[in-house]
Amino acid sequence: MASRTHDTDVLVIGWGLSGLVAAAEALEAGRRVTVIDQEPRSNLGGQAWWSFGGLFLVDSPEQRRLGIRDSLELATQDWFGNAGFDRPEDEWPRRWASAYLEFAAGEKRSWLRERGVGFFPVVGWAERGGSGAIGPGNSVPRFHITWGTGPGIVAPFAAAVERAEAEGRATILPRHRVARLIVEDGAVVGAGGDILADDLTARGVPSSRERSGEFEIRAEAVIVASGGIGGNHDLVRAAWPDRLGTPPEHMLTGVPAYVDGSMHAVSEAAGAHLINGDRMWHYVEGIENWDPVWPSHGIRILPGPSSLWLDATGTRLPVPLYPGFDTLGTLAHLRTTGHDHSWFITSRGIVEKEFALSGSEQNPDLTGRDVRLLVKSRLAKGPTGPVQSFLDEGADFVVENDLESLLAQMKRMPGGEALDVDRARQEVLARDREIGNDFTKDAQIAMLRSMRAYRGDKLIRTASPHRLQDPAAGPMIAVKLHVLTRKSLGGIQTDLDGRALAADGTPIPGLFAAGEASGFGGGGVHGYRALEGTFLGGCLFSGRQAGRAASR
Repeated sequence: MASRTHDTDVLVIGWGLSGLVAAAEALEAGRRVTVIDQEPRSNLGGQAWWSFGGLFLVDSPEQRRLGIRDSLELATQDWFGNAGFDRPEDEWPRRWASAYLEFAAGEKRSWLRERGVGFFPVVGWAERGGSGAIGPGNSVPRFHITWGTGPGIVAPFAAAVERAEAEGRATILPRHRVARLIVEDGAVVGAGGDILADDLTARGVPSSRERSGEFEIRAEAVIVASGGIGGNHDLVRAAWPDRLGTPPEHMLTGVPAYVDGSMHAVSEAAGAHLINGDRMWHYVEGIENWDPVWPSHGIRILPGPSSLWLDATGTRLPVPLYPGFDTLGTLAHLRTTGHDHSWFITSRGIVEKEFALSGSEQNPDLTGRDVRLLVKSRLAKGPTGPVQSFLDEGADFVVENDLESLLAQMKRMPGGEALDVDRARQEVLARDREIGNDFTKDAQIAMLRSMRAYRGDKLIRTASPHRLQDPAAGPMIAVKLHVLTRKSLGGIQTDLDGRALAADGTPIPGLFAAGEASGFGGGGVHGYRALEGTFLGGCLFSGRQAGRAASR
């Protein structure tokens, strides 16, 4: 079998966002860089390319223009209240959190703007919390959507690496799967593994694992930027913590199959300390993709606050587990029900205003930077084109003109035998009685009225309060929701330079880590929970730190 050997200054394993940022920083410092990945070159940009492009910024011009008063102090209160750091090994994650917050409130926006990254003017309010000032969630809207979504945030860094490739300063090697890190005298000096056979599959489509050769690459510094475990359900289930209940038997996959966690074991074998593997971030608003790219491909609904959320039996979820409020709190609650699905009951009027879909391919207006399509799809009457496609084609959607027909169709769905139709009917009728008055004891109705005080929500994210059975807002819609795998919140422990640490806390010479492979910094910068818009941002910051430090 053919063997190839290379030499470089900095070797980057993984060409997702953190890897590209690290490579771009090393190139800017004048270093020779080699970037390798197990996938075909069609996947350059990795998982970030598929993302909605949300970024967490603090006290930005976009926030101020919308009347949002944010500050580093408020964001720090939210982050640490959300994270719940409580372990001795959280020392570095805490330091990373403080450093990242300063970045998000400081040069992050200007650094991106210098690279041509722009933002949609309406700031989203993700993870709204609802449990108190020092509990989980964002106190104010902070979710800034990149103009161009995931491809827009990837583009400047991919372009920098590809320019350097054309100039002979960078080498990009697809289909190189790392099996080992080379350790000599306690230092990591390179990597070796298999060259996989050429594969012309499109972006995101699973590729062949047929071997065609071997490789070895020597480097002064190696940066592991290989992502997490969300595409490997066996690893997700093995790491699933008791506090989140039992792992689902049925899950959808929110990331391509190549997000397989393979570099975690390889890094650990070289001495890297993996921490917080039981911390993870999965969504409960997953729907089966009617036009899948990878196996069990799921899409997340990014919901506004108005839909009625019922468990599989038809019982309403408790306060404050409303759509878009508390991701992990909702996941933990639903895992106690004994069922792998739940339901939204809603109306077309709510869907057209409040349903967005996560993913660059599900948002052609924002991804394509098409202002005309944006105005038409977001402000005109009716759901966006991608949402309408799910209404027409999606296996998880039920559309009916009246409540009794809706409940009957829900009962006929796979898993519908668990639905207590009388209980579900009671929940809908009770909710509709409450909304007919300016006064209410229903906390969700009070919250959604409050949300409309924010201009961004009133404009594009929160429907005018109405009865679910209101014919003027109809037809009625039910959506069957599934658990959707997404992010690993733990990973390789690193210091603030991105240097991989051994179990005794000492840096491993020559080894660095960035992005999801490092828990987005330190081995778990989010603690137990994320504030949203912080995954891409964590890739940017940790990639920048590692790229700069590896170049010294």
